Amino acid sequence: MTELQSALLLQRQLAGLNKNPVEGFSAVIIGPPDTFYEGDVFQAHLTFPKDYPLRPPKMKFVTEIWHPNVDKNGDACISILHEPGEGKYGYEKPEEHWLPIHTVETITISVISMLPDPNGDSPANVDAAKEWREDRNGEFERKVARCVRKSKRLFHVTSFKLLKLH
Repeated sequence: MTELQSALLLQRQLAGLNKNPVEGFSAVIIGPPDTFYEGDVFQAHLTFPKDYPLRPPKMKFVTEIWHPNVDKNGDACISILHEPGEGKYGYEKPEEHWLPIHTVETITISVISMLPDPNGDSPANVDAAKEWREDRNGEFERKVARCVRKSKRLFHVTSFKLLKLH
């Protein structure tokens, strides 16, 4: 199956979801190579509101993750998952927020991109953000490595794929 065919299939499936909504998607995201998260396996859950795609879904990591833009409950805090319009804290531009043209793919790509490059202007986990700024190769890296070891025990992954939806 080509990349275009895969994208078209996902579009048809999402159109079907709009007609017959389900509670959400589960996604498995593999940490990108050459980052602190390399080899980590994150299970996340996307929950879609009834008025999707006018409003953004919520993304919650089920697997433990230590990251400045993921709060301690596992909720991902990235611009494209924020409600459309002006940000309540003023650090994000409205065009960075949710738009109905975003897809499961663009959300997932944004999350994968966020892993090695956190947004320090809007930390959801202040402790992780502080360690990222002050002790990136020390305590921060140790906590991420602990999460990586835990996830590898849970998933026993040996090959790398960027995204797997089920």
